[in-house]
Amino acid sequence: MAADSPSKTSKVESFMTSDLSGELSFLVARMRAIGSTRANDALKPLELKVRSYSVLSLACEKVPPTQRDLADFLTLDPSQIVPLVDDLEKRGLVTRMASPTDRRSKVVIATEDGRNLYVRARRVTAHSEAETLSNLNEEERTQLRELLSRVALRPF
Repeated sequence: MAADSPSKTSKVESFMTSDLSGELSFLVARMRAIGSTRANDALKPLELKVRSYSVLSLACEKVPPTQRDLADFLTLDPSQIVPLVDDLEKRGLVTRMASPTDRRSKVVIATEDGRNLYVRARRVTAHSEAETLSNLNEEERTQLRELLSRVALRPF
């Protein structure tokens, strides 16, 4: 590298004062990218990624979701949900059953193996989240979670 060429670190540091670094949509997207990368790395030994973990998590809920529910809540195209559920089903972690309220729809339900893996994966993601947010104290983490929930979980 040429002597007058800035290092990768110094370039990134120079961007920290850019207009972009003050935009909330960028900051949330960057935090998501950092968090997802860390979580994907942590979930790798369990053969999960953030998206498949999210589907498994929702399949463990008391009210089982339809594939459409999963797509809507995770803001994914339904065509992205199908291979995620297919993979989890092939691994014996979820099953598809006819919805008790609409026989045309299938609900996704975690199996016992799926529930056991979810418990392990939840510990892994909690640890990963703690690492990602390590520069915030517990009160700040709670506040961040509450603020993001107010934006991300409101109906639109």
